[in-house]
Amino acid sequence: MLIYVNPDNPQPRLISQIVDALRQGGIIAYPTDTHYGIGCDIMNKKAIEKVYQIKQRSKNQPFSFICADLKHISEYAKVSTFAYRNMKRLLPGPYTFILQGSKLVPKMMLTKRKTAGIRVPDNAIALAIAKELGNPVLSTSATGPDDRPFEDPSLLHDWFGQRLELVVDGGPVPGTDSSVVSLIDDVPEIIRYGAGDVSLFE
Repeated sequence: MLIYVNPDNPQPRLISQIVDALRQGGIIAYPTDTHYGIGCDIMNKKAIEKVYQIKQRSKNQPFSFICADLKHISEYAKVSTFAYRNMKRLLPGPYTFILQGSKLVPKMMLTKRKTAGIRVPDNAIALAIAKELGNPVLSTSATGPDDRPFEDPSLLHDWFGQRLELVVDGGPVPGTDSSVVSLIDDVPEIIRYGAGDVSLFE
């Protein structure tokens, strides 16, 4: 099912419908400030396993997840004063921060070092979904047969078909990767240069 949601003022009724699908273990595609993402509720183990199957990805490579805001991040990760200060300046935005996960994060969402990739994208729809769900939403780019991310939600919908409960059409997205920055032990390390200015950490 393809649902059009207003990218500037997401309709609460539609956000509730999307969140209901997530609560029931559904997999969705949704817009972010970089690519369209595939996601599920990170508290639903079966749903996470389905996403691994869809992406044909090894379980040694955990997915990132989206939080609604900084306060939300601090429930799911250990956030030092240093990390908080830097993230406050850049979020919401096209960044994935690697942090030590908290006890609330399911083991299958953490690396062996107990770290997690966390995003607060500058996208009203993605943030409204995470906020209403109350849990973080798994985030991995919705890629097609050649591993290139889909820019068009209707093509994405046709490609994934029954594997997704619903596809949220939130209009065009930039189509660039997020910058990935590790803040483990307060030692910033740029893992990937993408959208967003990372000169703070260089």
